[in-house]
Amino acid sequence: MSITKHDWTKEEILEIYNKPLMDLLYEAATVHRAFHDPNVVQVSTLLSIKTGGCPEDCGYCPQAARYHTEIEGNDLMSVSHVKAQALRAKSNGSSRVCMGAAWRNVKDGAEFDEVLEMVRTINKLDMEVCCTLGMLTENQAQRLAEAGLYAYNHNLDTSEDYYKEVISTRSFDDRLQTIENVRKTNVTVCSGGIIGMGESIDDRAGMLVALATLNPQPESVPINALVAVEGTPMENEKPVEIWEMIRMVATTRIVMPKTQVRLSAGRTEMSREGQAMCFLAGANSIFAGDKLLTTPNPDVNEDMKMFELLGLKPQKPFAKKMQPKTTEAIDSKFKSLGEKPRWSRPEHKIEKNIEASIKGK
Repeated sequence: MSITKHDWTKEEILEIYNKPLMDLLYEAATVHRAFHDPNVVQVSTLLSIKTGGCPEDCGYCPQAARYHTEIEGNDLMSVSHVKAQALRAKSNGSSRVCMGAAWRNVKDGAEFDEVLEMVRTINKLDMEVCCTLGMLTENQAQRLAEAGLYAYNHNLDTSEDYYKEVISTRSFDDRLQTIENVRKTNVTVCSGGIIGMGESIDDRAGMLVALATLNPQPESVPINALVAVEGTPMENEKPVEIWEMIRMVATTRIVMPKTQVRLSAGRTEMSREGQAMCFLAGANSIFAGDKLLTTPNPDVNEDMKMFELLGLKPQKPFAKKMQPKTTEAIDSKFKSLGEKPRWSRPEHKIEKNIEASIKGK
């Protein structure tokens, strides 16, 4: 168990995923206990610092400007507002704040400078800071690292094969390139995906192959269950059954033993018993707060009751890696380059995305 395997095949992962459930749970729990405290779960808060108006066509996302989802957009939050939200999250037991902006990619300029100041501010509160801002260049990643960023989230979403059925405005390779740019810094990588988008079990295994064969593997892997939002192309997808979630968490734990597996979107549909089985299967992080960007999430008080019932303790900040230092803007080694990278726009046609876009008009 001391060696992390980086040459997983889809066949190997499918064999694990399809094991009898009791055998799968036992193996996953055994791996989990070898690398993690099974009674410690990280509590993170996800904050939408800029909501709506995204130019992408991700079929699951209510923030895409082309779909009619009744999401109320907002401009970039102020640093003071973000600080207040971070302090509130800290008081509620969160050790990490994840800031999300509905951008296709990071653009150098005043807004990115504001985000860098948010990162500095939260890091000085002795909380882990994660950002999910879309695609970014190596220099932009270095600037975030200097500000004190702990983690960068950029999900693969699904397998490379099924990705073409979900998004047409950027490529799977763009996602891998962003992860590679982050890896050139001291920032940890958070990357996972969503199940319940109409993908096959093979696609779920394919996504795990893409993540598990990265070297190093991501420090965090969120496993999301699709929250089908009216107005999106995936509004009619059937809810993910809890057994699917348990199998996905357990398989992720086995193939990425040192990674923090994050039980993410979809928890509102899970019972306490279902969540407990996910923790047994190797999940050791949740997102707290009433919303995950724009979708519902269990109340933080309910989560704390669940923790008490299960004997779980919130993970302290920087338990897995030392707190990064913050460099003030005036002392920064990496300056704005005014970059205009040419991220791809495959623009192949996804009929249900087009139909949802037309319906929105």
